Amino acid sequence: MKSWINFNGTVVPADGPVLPVDNRAFHFGDGLFESIRVVDGRPCFLDPHWARLTTGAQLLHIDLPATLDRRSFERQVMELVERMDIRSGRCRFTLYRSGGGQYRPQTNAGSYTIELVPLEDAHHALNEQGLMVDLWPEMRKPINELSRHKTLNAQYYIMAALWSQQRGLDDCLLQNDRGNIIESSSGNLFIVSNGVLYTPSLADGCLGGVMRAQIINLALIHGIKVYECSLNPQNLLAADELFFTNAIRGIQWVGTYRTKRYTHRMSTTLMERLVASTLS
Repeated sequence: MKSWINFNGTVVPADGPVLPVDNRAFHFGDGLFESIRVVDGRPCFLDPHWARLTTGAQLLHIDLPATLDRRSFERQVMELVERMDIRSGRCRFTLYRSGGGQYRPQTNAGSYTIELVPLEDAHHALNEQGLMVDLWPEMRKPINELSRHKTLNAQYYIMAALWSQQRGLDDCLLQNDRGNIIESSSGNLFIVSNGVLYTPSLADGCLGGVMRAQIINLALIHGIKVYECSLNPQNLLAADELFFTNAIRGIQWVGTYRTKRYTHRMSTTLMERLVASTLS
């Protein structure tokens, strides 16, 4: 299958040169991105993805191209899905600041790329084996306006993922600079205690995940109480379930945290409802 990408509204072959080496995304990580799940040939949750993209662009003072709006955003993603004939996939929309300059940019004009790769699972799928996780002790995430956005500077998450890999773990839990547990290296965090869902507050510096919001809404629709609050290691040890969420995988349940073992009853139920909502 031939691969294509969208570069500033034009679909071009993915196996040729597209970006110059002095690109600000490459030099400085000056931009942000959205990871969008494609299910049954359709991109999921485009409205919240677009809302987070535009909010992040305003925060970074990156001007969206005049030709890019909510309608063209969807049209261009769909054009790539249809061109590559992908029913299930991962779409990445990257927005970055154009032009030169060092830390002080020469312009705030934005440019973008859209990439698409196929996935094996037809839709979001719950992991069969529970994840093995631990608390990452080496660095803590600062709380600021950038904390909730998916910027191109992802070194913090890469270091956390490397730490997990070196210890034979599937993932790890991250803390903010106050010591609260806020997320994993690959997604947002939820715990279940006595049938109630708890997830870190955005005020604690976790990513404002699109899937996080979907799971909160699904839970509330089905009468499950949800609290956004600060979490600490003691909360993990008292929980019945622990799971992570992101836009591509949906829900991934945790089997063990150190000596603690978890079930996955509610994560299974929520995943079934998530799949039903994306296929309806």
